[in-house]
Amino acid sequence: MATARSTIVGAFVLGALALGVAAIILFGGESMFTTKLRVVAYFQNSVAGLTVGAPVTLRGVKIGTVQSMKVYLKLPELVPVIPVYMEIEPGQVSWTTSSLPANASDIEMAIKAGLRAQLATQSLVTGQVAVNLDFYPGSAPSLVGGSSASVPEIPTIPSDLQHIKDQIADLKLPELADKARVALTGIDQLVAQLNGKLGPMVDSVRQTSESTRATMEATTAAVQQLQLDASRTLDSVGHLANTTENQVQTDGKQIGQFATTADHAASRAQKVMENLDDMTAPRSPMRGDLEAALRDLAASASSLRNFTHDLNRNPGATLLGRESR
Repeated sequence: MATARSTIVGAFVLGALALGVAAIILFGGESMFTTKLRVVAYFQNSVAGLTVGAPVTLRGVKIGTVQSMKVYLKLPELVPVIPVYMEIEPGQVSWTTSSLPANASDIEMAIKAGLRAQLATQSLVTGQVAVNLDFYPGSAPSLVGGSSASVPEIPTIPSDLQHIKDQIADLKLPELADKARVALTGIDQLVAQLNGKLGPMVDSVRQTSESTRATMEATTAAVQQLQLDASRTLDSVGHLANTTENQVQTDGKQIGQFATTADHAASRAQKVMENLDDMTAPRSPMRGDLEAALRDLAASASSLRNFTHDLNRNPGATLLGRESR
């Protein structure tokens, strides 16, 4: 009886062990028999929210987990450095030219190509952090552990949150706050000065507006009067133009008559000139008579001149007669 019970208990135990092994094989799969790649990343900033077992992702795809973490002070600067050791599942990463899982040499090649580790926030509510791997070819690798380490080191870059914190720190908020306080004080003083000067300025603007309105009214009246004067002037000019046109038409007839008379006078003058030409021609009878008359007139003038000379010498000659010689 006791032997039968022992047999049943032993069979139950063996069955439970078999189920446990089957469950381990079923849920563990081939990962139990696969050698995982061990890598390390050194973080110099805070890793708050990162715990052992946190996922390691590559572009959002989980390829491993965080195995362990610790803190040590780097000498001689005494700068805290946190090495984070991770296990990469080779079956989760492979090259496009081969279906074989990645190995240590492949990881080193990826590091040279720009593979970098960065802290990534999983949840803003819980504050859990994971390690995300990605390629940044333009970033210079910074190896903290050195190239002689037995575990491949993946260089790190600041997280997006750390980058934002660094930018905020570069803003120098206290200095900006002081400048803003000074600027606000100046604005308050300017507002006070404007409040003191705004009243007189409003009165001046009102007076200027009233003067401008009066000027516009006077200008409007002057423009209207100018329009009336211009209209009258245009009427006068039109009347003058009509009168001038009639006068020109009347004078035109007189000018024509005067031109006809001038033509007749010119013809008569032409005839007179022709007659004078005939009279003064070298062989004309009239010219001969004129020349004879001129000779007689010259002789008479000579005799008269002699008589006058004798009379001056002998005034009594007219009474006694001329002496004989």
